Amino acid sequence: MARILVVDDEPKMRALLAMALSAEGMDVAEADSAESALAALGRGDAFSLLVTDVRMPGMSGLDLVKRARQDHPGLECIVMTAHVDAGTGVEAMRNGAFEYVTKPFEMDEMVLLVRSALEKGRLRDEVSDLRVRETGRYHLDRIIGDSKPMQEVIRQARMVAKRDTIVLVRGKSGTGKELVARGIHAESGRETFIAVNCGAIPETLLESELFGHEKGSFTGAHAQKTGYFERAGTGTIFLDEIGDVSAAMQVKLLRVLQEREFSRVGGSRVIRTQARVIAATHRNLEDEVKKGTFREDLYFRLNVFPIYVPSLVERIDDVPAMVDAFLRRFSHAAGIAEGVMSKLLEYSWPGNVRELENCVERAVIIASGKPLEISHLPEHIRHKKVLETPSAFRLPETGLSLDELEKSLLLQALEMTSGNKTKAAGLLGITRRALYSKMHTHSIKGFGSEESPE
Repeated sequence: MARILVVDDEPKMRALLAMALSAEGMDVAEADSAESALAALGRGDAFSLLVTDVRMPGMSGLDLVKRARQDHPGLECIVMTAHVDAGTGVEAMRNGAFEYVTKPFEMDEMVLLVRSALEKGRLRDEVSDLRVRETGRYHLDRIIGDSKPMQEVIRQARMVAKRDTIVLVRGKSGTGKELVARGIHAESGRETFIAVNCGAIPETLLESELFGHEKGSFTGAHAQKTGYFERAGTGTIFLDEIGDVSAAMQVKLLRVLQEREFSRVGGSRVIRTQARVIAATHRNLEDEVKKGTFREDLYFRLNVFPIYVPSLVERIDDVPAMVDAFLRRFSHAAGIAEGVMSKLLEYSWPGNVRELENCVERAVIIASGKPLEISHLPEHIRHKKVLETPSAFRLPETGLSLDELEKSLLLQALEMTSGNKTKAAGLLGITRRALYSKMHTHSIKGFGSEESPE
């Protein structure tokens, strides 16, 4: 039941308000001055709403709202005044009031206003609860990994979490780089987390997405747009696949990281950013710098605190715990049959954690509520058929077809990622556009919609 504190030095007005609000099922307490209202609030009584007059002997209602909001930030306030004054309304809102009304007013209107204020408070509390639960979901303590390599990752992440230092999370695709980034954010105490897959956004749109644009700045810019950096506020912005951005975009990102400021596309106003930056890449940036495809100064600016997330084969001891977690996620209580875990531990998992999760999900669907059997695993996992990496590949004496090899690799990447084009392109070390082009060349279909790469 909502608890409301009505403050007015006129007994009749207090009584009328208390009667009307009580009739709506609300618990109403009364106070005849700002001082007595503060005393009631100071006793720890849990009020959802404060309704107060402006002019009263002693402290004014405006000062009461200011003091009450300072001590109880979640308390909604409605201000009543018999004197129509725009300045009073502006000050009331500046002090944190939900609304102000002029006397005399219809009691039905006040009831509706009270309900609106209570609803605003309820929604705010729900959002706060959801944020707490969501943050807890990605807390570093929730990351599965008792192996030494993962314990070192967690140790480093916890060490840097509460600092403003730029973090570069490195590792192969599917290892859980974003999970580590979210864990760092959760430990930092910051509110907003915005993830941006730089490799999935067309180059022509990436600047506008990151920094926003002004109305009319380019064809199709029908309204002003706020970019991700601006929306992140004092939170965290996660720049995934930072190694895939163009040379022109690298220059703009370097300025933001160095100067902590930017301008919207088509705008001249300089906007300061307080967002904490965490970046991630599956690429070897040192090699990219040597090849001239990645700026050396940006590399050094990003590589302040690198964290390497090991591939699954480097932390194979974590597989049983991961399988248990995935089985719970997919609501499979029947467990697994003998021999299944051995097969999973023998496989090298080139698709890393993402491939393991996809494998378990597929097996759960096939098992239909029964224990997972070896037969429920994909054929290439049952027989440990994994192509060697290109660097270790040896051409057979009988030769091979490059077209067939490329098509085979494309199909494997798409199968490992359940048809996710962006993730499949990441596994192959190519852009999403290049993946679509190769799929068209080899007439590969049947992996979701055939939308444009842009």
